[in-house]
Amino acid sequence: MIVAELERALLARYPKADAEGWDHVGLSVGDPAAEIAGVACALDATEANILRAQEAGANVLLTHHPIYIKAPEAFCPADATRPQCSAALFEAARCGVSIISLHTNLDRSHEARTCLSELLGAEPVSSLEHVDDPEATGLGALATLNDPCTLHDLATRAATAFGSDPRVWGEAEHACRTVAILGGSLGDFGELAIAAGADVVVTGEAGYHVAQDLALRGLSVILLGHDRSEEPFVDILMNSAVDAGVDPRHAIKILNPCQWWTVTKGENL
Repeated sequence: MIVAELERALLARYPKADAEGWDHVGLSVGDPAAEIAGVACALDATEANILRAQEAGANVLLTHHPIYIKAPEAFCPADATRPQCSAALFEAARCGVSIISLHTNLDRSHEARTCLSELLGAEPVSSLEHVDDPEATGLGALATLNDPCTLHDLATRAATAFGSDPRVWGEAEHACRTVAILGGSLGDFGELAIAAGADVVVTGEAGYHVAQDLALRGLSVILLGHDRSEEPFVDILMNSAVDAGVDPRHAIKILNPCQWWTVTKGENL
């Protein structure tokens, strides 16, 4: 199997047309005609992950986050004055590692919706973009908890499922049954969650004023951290690569390192 065949199969499953207009998905660097020796799957297309892929004998790095949204001015070795994607692109080309990314096109898939919902013990109903059309692809998920619980209990469940130390907005005893879920950044999707009648939104990150406003309006917010909220998508990438024809013995998963940490001051609820 060659790189171009893998890219075609993946984009047939997660069409470019489903990606945001600003997004950069598909092959970003590499030889489309190269024979695939192995595929490493990771959340981010960093220089470190490129080297991990090479060390594992993989010449394709399949990621969720693109190596860049806007291409850097130059591809150069690591330098504090340039964005990290500059060095990552340089290293990928030097090592012969092709990079394929599935970003907002994967975010809109039924697989992403189901994955995030099931991790919280919920049944997906629809996307947040198309609450009146359950079959339509779309960003986010509106789901019903199999066992309704308090916000405190849901946050605890989310912390375990996503390996996160979440920041929670809302009263600990707030009753949760309908949950809105969005990997990555919340943006203005809190408004869609309120319109859909959600009790709580679980997402990666949101601005202070956005989270405060939503909580004061009755929509509790659980912030997992951008990376923690999307780490489960790496398993989707792995399964998609194997389904496309990559030998399972040559498909590896690169775990995302903990890039940030927290200090707890005072008492938690």
